[in-house]
Amino acid sequence: MNKITIAIAISALIASHAMSVSAAPGAHGPDGEHLDTAAGTGSGLLRLPDGSVQVPKLAQRRMGIRTMMPQSGEHPQSVTLNATVVMDPNAGGRVQAGHPGWLEPPRSGFPVLGQRVAKGQTLAVLRHKNEPFEIGNQQAQLATLTANLKLARQRLERLESLQDSIPRKDIDAARAEVQSLSGQRDAVTTSLHPTAPLRAPASGVIASASVVAGQVVAPQDVLFEIVDPLHLLIEAQTADTSLVGRIRDGVLADGGKSGGMLKFVGAGRSLKNGAVPLTFSLADGASTLAVGQPLTVLARLSDTMQGIALPSEALVRNPNNEPVVWVKSGTQRFIAQLVEVRTLDARTVIVTRGLSPENRVVVTGAALINQIR
Repeated sequence: MNKITIAIAISALIASHAMSVSAAPGAHGPDGEHLDTAAGTGSGLLRLPDGSVQVPKLAQRRMGIRTMMPQSGEHPQSVTLNATVVMDPNAGGRVQAGHPGWLEPPRSGFPVLGQRVAKGQTLAVLRHKNEPFEIGNQQAQLATLTANLKLARQRLERLESLQDSIPRKDIDAARAEVQSLSGQRDAVTTSLHPTAPLRAPASGVIASASVVAGQVVAPQDVLFEIVDPLHLLIEAQTADTSLVGRIRDGVLADGGKSGGMLKFVGAGRSLKNGAVPLTFSLADGASTLAVGQPLTVLARLSDTMQGIALPSEALVRNPNNEPVVWVKSGTQRFIAQLVEVRTLDARTVIVTRGLSPENRVVVTGAALINQIR
């Protein structure tokens, strides 16, 4: 074989390799058009003039680039709702002052935030506060009862000494009078300095506390809030009343950091702040949520839509802030494809337009490719 023949063979190999790069599978658009219109030139990470990106195989491995050829299918539609974490009325409660007075700590001291308490546990002692006029009336009444009780006891003693010459009913009446006056005096004595233990209405964790020894409180002041972190509710709101009969379930839109799946409990039949309240509960019973925390809920509906499901990390934004996915058109070449998407849940999006099932889509590392300039 002469040198001319060898040169022809090498040229043929190079040409066949270039054809394999430009004609790789997954290089067609949603309408069948061929996306690979320009072959990559040069070496290393490079943004080509047509907007595509060249990434050598070694760089792909270092960047952790992963691709897949997703299939089209039917998926439930979803709607984004603003929500707030609220207390489950069956797994929590409030401790309030029923009367004016001042607080005293129990023997174990006041519970602090985050401390777990049991139902019926004494959290504080409320010493009632009486007005000076009422205290004066009670002291006068106490003095009168004490004097009457003394006379009643003396009368009872005389009657008992003459029990053989007087009717039995007179002695019983005197004894009953002594018992009545004694009970009245004890009641008035207790009312002069009354105290009442404030007990936990449910088992759980102290979510809020506003107490200090000697604190003066008014009626209905909220002193403690107790919640069960495993039983919290999510209250969302919507102005679309037609959603009430179409919601199937929901998920939190924060990627599952505070929980996961949500069960749809029901909807209120009266407007709240001009919107219909929707109640969800945590399906897995594990959460790091706090009462009053604002959330975003993705409510999944019974309606379906046709599209291609992709991980949410596969979706990036181009310089015009348009949603795109990166399609692998060759061994080293990637093309940004404009798409229309709908959110399915916290980790998945549905591409409804702009992508063909035969496209090999970058599902891991798309953000790194998007940064190549």
